[in-house]
Amino acid sequence: MTIETQLAEAREAYHKLITGQSVVRIQRDGKTVEYSQASKKDLAAYIADLESQLGGAGRRRRPARFIL
Repeated sequence: MTIETQLAEAREAYHKLITGQSVVRIQRDGKTVEYSQASKKDLAAYIADLESQLGGAGRRRRPARFIL
C-alpha cells in the first residue's frame, strides 16, 4: 500500500469521525487500527506523519473549527 493510499484512507476516516461516525477502522502497518472520537488527535497526527513522508505534497489545511 502506497503512502498516498494510506493518506487517502486516513483522511477519509478522519472525515467520518468529524461527521459523526463513532468508530472508524483503517489499515496501518499491516494491522487494523480503530479510531474513535477520543483518539481523533492520534489520527490527525498519523495524517500529519504521512503528509511529512510525502514531503508536504498534497498537504491540506486543518479542518475549520467553530466556536459558539
